[in-house]
Parts: sequence; C-alpha cells; structure tokens
Amino acid sequence: MKKHARNAFRSLLVLVALILACLGVGVVEVDHRPGFTQPYYEATVARLHAQATNQSVIRGTLAAGFGKARLTPTLNGPGSDPVKGEFKSVPLAGYGNRRGRPATGAHDDLFVKAVALRVADRVGVIVSADALIIPGEVAEEAATRLRQELSLKREQIYFSATHTHCSLGGWGEGLVAESFAGGYQPGVRTWFAGQLVAAGRAAVADLTPASLGYGEFAAPEFVRNRLVGKRGKVDGGFSFLVVKKEHGEVAVVGRYGAHATVLPSSVMEFSGDYPGYWQRSVERATGGMAMFLAGPVGSQSPSPGAGGFAGAQRMGEALAHAVVERLPETRLTHEVAFGALGLEVGLPDLQVRVTDGWRLRPFLAKRLLPASSRTFLQAMRLGDSVWISTPCDFSGELALGIEDSLRVRGRPVAITSFNGDYLGYVIPARYYHLPGYEPRLMSFYGPNLPDYFDVLMREMALMVGQP
Repeated sequence: MKKHARNAFRSLLVLVALILACLGVGVVEVDHRPGFTQPYYEATVARLHAQATNQSVIRGTLAAGFGKARLTPTLNGPGSDPVKGEFKSVPLAGYGNRRGRPATGAHDDLFVKAVALRVADRVGVIVSADALIIPGEVAEEAATRLRQELSLKREQIYFSATHTHCSLGGWGEGLVAESFAGGYQPGVRTWFAGQLVAAGRAAVADLTPASLGYGEFAAPEFVRNRLVGKRGKVDGGFSFLVVKKEHGEVAVVGRYGAHATVLPSSVMEFSGDYPGYWQRSVERATGGMAMFLAGPVGSQSPSPGAGGFAGAQRMGEALAHAVVERLPETRLTHEVAFGALGLEVGLPDLQVRVTDGWRLRPFLAKRLLPASSRTFLQAMRLGDSVWISTPCDFSGELALGIEDSLRVRGRPVAITSFNGDYLGYVIPARYYHLPGYEPRLMSFYGPNLPDYFDVLMREMALMVGQP
C-alpha cells in the first residue's frame, strides 16, 4: 500500500473530478452534518438498544477446541484446482507498487488457525488468517458454510487477520482491491474461504474441557505513530489469551497493534512477517498452537530495530518471549463468563474526496469503490476480558480511549481489525483534514465515522462486559 497505488489512485480521482466538475454534476461538498442526527445512526443505535434486552453473559465450565489449516497456495502447477489450493500463479497482497506481480514462492507457510470456546450451550469461534485482511466476500462465504454445517450465527464467528503484506492476493474486484491485492481470481476466494471453514470446523470438533486465562503487557518499543509521529499516541499494549485443555494441550491467542509491514514490497515470497515469527516462537516454547490477531493498526507502524526478515524475526521473537515468560503467572480458570454480541451497522454515504472539501457524489464513488451501506461490529466476552472486532484499519489512538474507559471499570478490552469487511481507515476525526494516504485517500466514509464507531463500540463493550 505504498507510493505507486497512492499516486495512481490520486491521479485517477483528480482526472475523474476534473471531468465531472466540467460537467457540473459529479462532485459535491463533503458532508459535515453531525452523524448522530442522521437516519443511519439513529436506526443502528435503536437496533443496539433493542438487543440489550436479549443480551446476556453466561457463566459455566469451559470446553475448548483448536483447529488449523494451511493457507499457502501451491504455485506453478500445470492447471488450477482452487479447492486444493493449486494455482498457476497468485499475486501477493499488501503493496500497490508490486503492480499485481505473482508470488515467487513461500519463505514460510501461511495458516488459518481457530480456537472454539463453549460455555453451556453457547459456542464462539475465533478464526484468524495469515492474510492482509479477511475480505467481505470471503467472510460471507465462510460464515454461510459454518452456519450450514455447524449452526453458527455470524456473531459467534470472530474473524481477524495478521495483516501481513506478504500473503495471497487475487481475492478482490475493483480499483482499490486490485491495486493492493493484484488481479481478481475467483478461485482464490474459494480456497481462502474453504480454509477458514476447515480451521473452524476442526476447532469445534475438538471441543473438550479446558481452562482460560488473560494477560497483557506494554510493548511500546515496537510501534510508532506513522501519521503524526510524536504528536500523536500509540496503543502499544499486547493482549493475550491462554487456553489450556485438561490433558495439557495449549493455545495462545495474541493481539498487537503494529502493522505487519516489517518486510518491504521487494519481498515477493509468501510470509507471515513478524506475526509469523511470533506464532512459530510461541509454538516452539509451548508445544501447542499460537494464533495472532491484528490489533488497532490504523496509523501504527512497526519499529523492529532492523529491516527485512532479520527485523521481522527480531520483533516477533521478542514479543513471543515476553508472552512466554508471563504464561506461568497467568491465572487459568475452568469457570468462565462468555457472551457474543453482533451488530449490523448502517453506514453514511461514501465520501471519496477529490480535494479536502469536495467529494464525488456517492453514486459515482461506488463505481470506483464498491461498498455496502451496512457493515458489522462485534464484541465477545471471554472470561474477564472483552474483545471487539472492527471492519477496518482501526486507529490505535481511538482504541486507547475505548480501552481506558473499560479498564477503569475493571474490565480489560482488546480491539482487533479486519473482521470480515473492509471500510478503509478509521482514525480520529481531528486528522481528517491532513494530507496523505490515511486521512485523504483511505477515509472512505467521511469525518463522522470515527465518533460513530467509538460510541457503538463503547456501548457494546459495556453490554458484554457486565459483571
């Protein structure tokens, strides 16, 4: 997601804007009307409040299961078999200046991993992939199959991705998706969704009595604010869950908010970047499974202390060591609280800007950026902690406020990105008028979305975080 894609997208927007401005019909002023006065806001808040009467957190004995599926595609075959993950070629997703070039091979394997949790008759499944994002169409296909096979509702499936910029592309249609993930290949969607389902299915089939614990620590040395530098803040907290079965098998779920961009665009092999090194290091130390979820990565870049694979290894293994040394002191319990809340969220019109104050009319913006009028937010109560999933690169600065508001109530909160939809960047509204990639090109839904999400996420966290 670097210079080439940024310049190409900007040039295209300017060209379109000039043509339409000459016609006098294609652009309109940015909509700064307060979001809380708009119908989409009022309808979504009403849906949330209606769910409050049906929302309950249950307590009981935990059962857990673990699942894993290989996501690395097989390349350079004589033909393609998407079900088996066999392709002649697959582009890498992440950096626009790769221009859709195919991957040359695999430096390290990609995986989908899943942890299933059951308390009483309620089940939740956390599924994360070594991928840039979980694209909407892929998530929809996987969720549909998991509902058909396992009777799991959407709010019971907690998707995330590691956000590595060296994973499989080809899953998206349209200007933005193909700029960052290469030319569309329908078979990639089939493979991607199938592996999400395979990992989730295996985890649910593996459910046995288990215990759960939560831990966190500060790791600000590995993250920096790339938008405004030291004038801004970072969410440098590392959160983790420990799930241990009665017979001893362990899974560790980690969440951290630094972009997985230690590896540069010149790397043309599949790799998990620093989250991959973190997972492998934790697995070596525990003999179990480790899965990584991208935290609030908006505006947050990694600070690995070195470049390339050496830097990715240094950062991933240092964070792994910090987790592993805390495992013996992490309190585990068989009796846990569990709850799952999903919310269909109405969205404002697209605000694809051509200048700071002018945007394409929504019907034209949709031609450049196909987008839904609705998305999905989710909160899960997992023991003492609350986990919130978002459909975007969610800002670390916004996350700090939400996390602090719940922490004073004695409830730790972990916010993650890429829950099965993608709305661009959601960053503090005070940065909306800055030039640059995140505020100008990737803030697709205008200046009111950050406060809107902030309100909804705080309320959802309180609902599932009740004592």
